[in-house]
Amino acid sequence: MLLGLSLFYVGAVLILNGLWMLGRIADREITIINLFTGGLTLLISLKLALGEGADAASIKGAALSLLFSFTYLWVAFNRLTGADGRGLGWFSLFVAVTAIPVAIDSLRMASTTWDWWLGLSWAAWAVLWLLFFVLLALQKPIARLTAGVAISQGIFTGWLPGYLLLTGALA
Repeated sequence: MLLGLSLFYVGAVLILNGLWMLGRIADREITIINLFTGGLTLLISLKLALGEGADAASIKGAALSLLFSFTYLWVAFNRLTGADGRGLGWFSLFVAVTAIPVAIDSLRMASTTWDWWLGLSWAAWAVLWLLFFVLLALQKPIARLTAGVAISQGIFTGWLPGYLLLTGALA
């Protein structure tokens, strides 16, 4: 159920951040969803890593979830401070490079539709974080492309599967 909760709000933040990059949401206003989602996924990660019954698998899940948490908290920090995002861009490269073997391992070990979806989602997230690296660190003019990918991924890798997990349609 925690995965559904996380994915639901990851979907929301990706969609809204995409709309923000398209100029549909103001800088100061986008901060709240990034703080909320970053904080929520941080709390879930801490529960996974430090809670009763924590094991190697839950700690790995926490470590990977923290990649999302830190990204959203950094977006919020940049909006609050007026930072240009280059540091976040370089962090996004680290995350993109990390997500590639996660995607490969997930796909290599996939045996269910959910496993395949998760592996493909990690591959998609690697692409999105790479786009953020190019946009922010290299300062290339790809904001519209990045926004469109963020919105699409928000729907298909976040909101929709999160909603289906929360409603019990996916087990």
